[in-house]
Amino acid sequence: MPEPGPEQQPADDGRERAAAVQERAALPLLTLITQQSLDEDYLHAAERRVRAAAAGGGERRPSRAGPHRTAAAVAAVFGILVTTAAVQTSQNEDVDAAGRATLLRQISDERERVARLQDRVVTMRERNVQLDQELTRTRTTYQDVASRLRRLGVVAGYAAVQGPGIAVTLDDGPPEVEDSMVYDRDLRLVANALWRAGAEAIAINGQRLTSSSAIRMSGLTVRVNRVNLSPPYVVEAIGDQRTLQADLLNSREGDALLAAAERYGLTFTMRDDDSLELPSARLRDLRHAGPLEGDGPRPPEDAL
Repeated sequence: MPEPGPEQQPADDGRERAAAVQERAALPLLTLITQQSLDEDYLHAAERRVRAAAAGGGERRPSRAGPHRTAAAVAAVFGILVTTAAVQTSQNEDVDAAGRATLLRQISDERERVARLQDRVVTMRERNVQLDQELTRTRTTYQDVASRLRRLGVVAGYAAVQGPGIAVTLDDGPPEVEDSMVYDRDLRLVANALWRAGAEAIAINGQRLTSSSAIRMSGLTVRVNRVNLSPPYVVEAIGDQRTLQADLLNSREGDALLAAAERYGLTFTMRDDDSLELPSARLRDLRHAGPLEGDGPRPPEDAL
């Protein structure tokens, strides 16, 4: 068969190229990209082998082990990646599951703690209400006791007092008159008369009288609460100014005082005072005390 001439070869090459172009145009884009890339890679690899054989002085048979090893390596790497991704995904799922379980447990624990705290708040509120009630009762009791203590202190003489009242002054008579000095009995008459007249507190020369006070003579000296006094003797009494002087003069003790003043020349005067200040008595150690029995005298607090 005669070989084509120079004019026939270009025509055949053109028809083959046109057919190849049409065939490539009919292929899908993804297939075209894949095949073209692979063909070009194989082409470049074949050219490198030809050049290497020419440079080595002879043609070498291309080895088929290279592409197989490459494909195996690629497959192995791909398998490793897939396995790693699967393991990582499984681990992430386990971690996510553990995280959700932990969060759920923490939420449950916090809810229980909040419930306990709410119960404690309710208990503390109820306790506060009880304590407030107890505090109110205690304050009321304290006020009652404090008021009672003040009243007892005034009556017993162990609390300083201030208020309106009268002052009765007794002094010795002329020295030439026998028995013209003021005795303890004279001061007891004044004190008892003032108590009967309604005096609330009495003091003699600053010595507060109490239920245990004693007015005694020690030689020629009058002693009150074991303290020596000297004339003139000022008996101060806090009470109703409108009645104290009149009740004192109209009493039996008042008559005796007036008679002694007239007979022995004693000085006996009275005056009102709008602001008397009487000190408290000195506390004494309690040696003996016992409860009252029967119809004995009432304690001072019951008499208020």
